[in-house]
Amino acid sequence: MEIKRRHWVWATALLALALLTVTGCENTTTDARTEPTAVPSTSATPSTAVARVCARPAAGPAKAPAGAVTVDPKKVGDLAAKTKSNPPHTTFWLRPGKHRLDPDRYAQVIPKKGNRYLGAPGAVLDGRKKNQYAFGGSARDVTIRYLTVQGFVAPQNEGVVNHDSADGWVIEHATIQKNSGAGLMAGARQQVRANCLRDNGQYGMNAYKSGGPLSGLVVEGNEIVGNNTGDWERRRKGCGCTGGIKFWAVNGADVRGNWVHDNRGTGLWADTNNNDFRIENNVLEANDGAALIYETSYNAVIRNNTIRRNNWVEGRKAADSGDSFPFATVYLSESGGEPRIRARTDKIEIYRNVLENNWSGITLWENADRFCNSPANTSSGDCTLLVHHTDRCAKPAISKAPLYADCRWKTQRVDIHDNRFVLDKSVLKCTAKCDRMSVLANYGTYPDWSPYKGEGVADAITEKQHNRWHDNAYLGPWKFVARDPSQVLDVGEWQDAPYQQDAGSTFRAQAGG
Repeated sequence: MEIKRRHWVWATALLALALLTVTGCENTTTDARTEPTAVPSTSATPSTAVARVCARPAAGPAKAPAGAVTVDPKKVGDLAAKTKSNPPHTTFWLRPGKHRLDPDRYAQVIPKKGNRYLGAPGAVLDGRKKNQYAFGGSARDVTIRYLTVQGFVAPQNEGVVNHDSADGWVIEHATIQKNSGAGLMAGARQQVRANCLRDNGQYGMNAYKSGGPLSGLVVEGNEIVGNNTGDWERRRKGCGCTGGIKFWAVNGADVRGNWVHDNRGTGLWADTNNNDFRIENNVLEANDGAALIYETSYNAVIRNNTIRRNNWVEGRKAADSGDSFPFATVYLSESGGEPRIRARTDKIEIYRNVLENNWSGITLWENADRFCNSPANTSSGDCTLLVHHTDRCAKPAISKAPLYADCRWKTQRVDIHDNRFVLDKSVLKCTAKCDRMSVLANYGTYPDWSPYKGEGVADAITEKQHNRWHDNAYLGPWKFVARDPSQVLDVGEWQDAPYQQDAGSTFRAQAGG
């Protein structure tokens, strides 16, 4: 699946293993891994605990557990062969050393229901750039712990571990690194805890399940770093196919206590009909693109995160090209609260986060030309969760209730409060376009049968869809954008009619950091 990131040009055309609190401040580049720094003192300051997994991975059992089948690294294909010859619910213990599969590109381990795979200290399953997949098949409730998985060459959009998105898998204390494609896929009720997902070619994890529901996902206490080594957004411009983690049509996810940093592109990206997310107590920092994108999705709580030094590469590149769109570090695109869709909340609530020295802050965006059945909908074939059949969103029915409202993914019911926004332009080394909070849409023009032409969507997102900033603390020279990129406002204009934003908020204009 290929989803483009929307921008203005298109519109006009814990298991908290090894957690450590640290302080200090140092510059970040995409080539040097970032050490966590202290967040500014504030009543809204979230926890600064960091899931420092990759440098200090947990060690597995040094001896085979009672009843476990021992796997010998000296025998090529031993793991796959013993998995095939043993019954379901077998525990396998991989001895120290490099384990190899048969050299066939499709050779892989096909677990049986309830199998458990435990790596001894130093146990590595190495694809040697020959095998595409490490673990696949449809067996449920498989567990993988303490194992390093590396060197596999999955194709684009496919994954190495749980390649077929089977349900109920538990992946803990594993290092999944230096693979092509995604290090890990996801199935329903999957638990991903205390892993190092590092330097994979496309994604650390691709949470996508073809032909079935993906719900009840837990991503906790992981370090997700350096992914998209293949630089897919440059190879396939606008593909929307990268990130530390990408989520697709996930109904119910808890993403907490992770350290998501130094990924080439976006840190966390939920794209197309996700619902009921809790994104909390994470440290998101020094990602080349946005820390978080929530796109054409519903109902989320985003709280108690530390978000710093993100979007420096992509934000600066857009600004240098003359693009006036307010690319931000938290980007909500056609996403909002919807009480008719069952979730733990009926809005998108963003609160008690600290955003420090990112390239811009939060952008709420709605593309007037993007709706179900529109050629401008790059999530081609997908409709909203309120309309199950795409062909219903057509003339003349789409011009009237209920389809006029229900055929759109709306940026609505977004509540942004009790956050701390810190900006020091001398740290970012920027003079303009790095300092914006925004709520905007484009002038609807396309297709010719669209009922959303004109300024109606821009009016709705800025004044009618219950999107509110309030009771936040601002430190630094912030500016605000409303309705369209040309409407750049100062604090007074942002707070006055017709926008009336940030009631109860405080502003200190001097540089902070």
